[in-house]
Amino acid sequence: MSDMNNTLEDVHTSGCLGEKAEISGSGKGNVSGFSSPSLIPLHGPLQPPNPQLSRNVVCQGNRKIEEGEEFLLAAPVPSLFPELIPSTVSSLVSDCLLPSTKSGATQVIKVYNEDNTSRAVEVPTDITARDICQLFVLKNHCIDDHSWTLFEHLTHLSIERIIEDHESVMEVLSGWAMDTDSRLYFRKNYAKYEFFNKPLDFFPDHMVSISSETNGMMNHSQLIQTFLNSSTCPEIHGHLHAKEQGRKSWKKFYFVLRRSGLYFSNKGTSKEPRHLQFIAEFSDGDVYTLLSARKIHGAPTDYGFCVKSTKRGSPRDLKLLCADDEQTRTCWVTAMRLFKYGMQLYQNFIQPHQKQKTPMRSISENSLVAMDFSGHKSRVIENPSEALSVAVEEGLSWRRKSCHRLSSHGSPSTSQGPMSNMALHMAQPWFHSKLSRDEAHRLITQQGLIDGVFLLRDSQSNPNTFVLSLCHTQRIKHFQILPVDEEGELFYSLDDGHTRFADLIQLVEFYQLNRGVLPCKLKHHCARITL
Repeated sequence: MSDMNNTLEDVHTSGCLGEKAEISGSGKGNVSGFSSPSLIPLHGPLQPPNPQLSRNVVCQGNRKIEEGEEFLLAAPVPSLFPELIPSTVSSLVSDCLLPSTKSGATQVIKVYNEDNTSRAVEVPTDITARDICQLFVLKNHCIDDHSWTLFEHLTHLSIERIIEDHESVMEVLSGWAMDTDSRLYFRKNYAKYEFFNKPLDFFPDHMVSISSETNGMMNHSQLIQTFLNSSTCPEIHGHLHAKEQGRKSWKKFYFVLRRSGLYFSNKGTSKEPRHLQFIAEFSDGDVYTLLSARKIHGAPTDYGFCVKSTKRGSPRDLKLLCADDEQTRTCWVTAMRLFKYGMQLYQNFIQPHQKQKTPMRSISENSLVAMDFSGHKSRVIENPSEALSVAVEEGLSWRRKSCHRLSSHGSPSTSQGPMSNMALHMAQPWFHSKLSRDEAHRLITQQGLIDGVFLLRDSQSNPNTFVLSLCHTQRIKHFQILPVDEEGELFYSLDDGHTRFADLIQLVEFYQLNRGVLPCKLKHHCARITL
């Protein structure tokens, strides 16, 4: 990907959120209910802006499609985004770096999280989705792992989509009808840019055709370059269920997705222009996922999505589609996002990583060495493997002592040991206590169906056990964690006692480093916050 990084260096700029972003207390209802909210400024007027709230300033250009335009692969496709020169970027920075200080225009919006608590936020009118996420990460003391995302949720249509980091939040709100319950949601989504890391998982070979000199054989970086380069012509194709206009029935058609739009074939799998019928294009539309495809829209499967025009919000104007499995839906939705925003998505992806600097280690840290004090004389442990095993053993020993202190505190009874172990993991962000199987499935789906997304919860069928819910190959699997009693001491195990752990924290930390009996390592935990 080095070529792409070099291409983007010339257009990468950064700014910061304005001084006037403020937060009020939580509540429900319409924004108009906050006639005089109690506002808390982020920082004093004379304090310099927080560098954590910096953001890219980029130009977005949408390609206009003429009505009579043909969709032949041979035709050259103009660039989705006009070339930026340094002078243009400089003018953008001066105009957009601190929008609130230029015009002073602000607006109060409401942002929700999974449990439907909300906060009202007074923000500049040209604030972006990334700025909103940075604001809530700061105010809620979250770990900024670049996965926090703003969602547009249209309750009356039962659909939602990711608001891309560079999008203007006020432009999104301007498309909402006054009499509908539309909301902004703030939550994690680990899959937002995962296709840049593992594109071959998102675009299976049987769904992608590329007209290039590679004869269809492409590696990791070439595939992404093809999608981002407007002069090449990637194509997504396959069967989808579509809901006919004005009818309740769904029919299966062969669809083709190109830069010029989405088409379906009225004659089998033919891709000839005379057999392809235009469905939608993306310059004035967005792709959404259906939240209750079977229940609300009568779809044949739960893997529904749709294309909605930014100018029309009626249910009859939605282009409703449905895939047979999650991987197929993810491929279509991801390709539509790439075709609509192109290089802008890649800039959104690399911006947080470009801002990160490698932390400088202090002199004292550089001088630290592993020591062995078990013998008559201390010695330096030079073998890295031995140093690691000693560090792990010391950590386990410290935890056992901590558990013993907790179990003996306030009560001499050793029966408090299991309760103290429970208290240890109850405070962990990956533990979700009394969460049902369906709720765990929904939460993991919301936060990204990529390998390693997980959570732990109480078992509903057996009150004395726990369950690990884990995503692998876009499927969610559930593993029971059984208690093992050995000589009055309680352990936890995922493999019938072969590998035992003193508490759930040890178990999670082990499987974050080792796959063991699991299909993949634990990588991203599902987290909920209260705004």
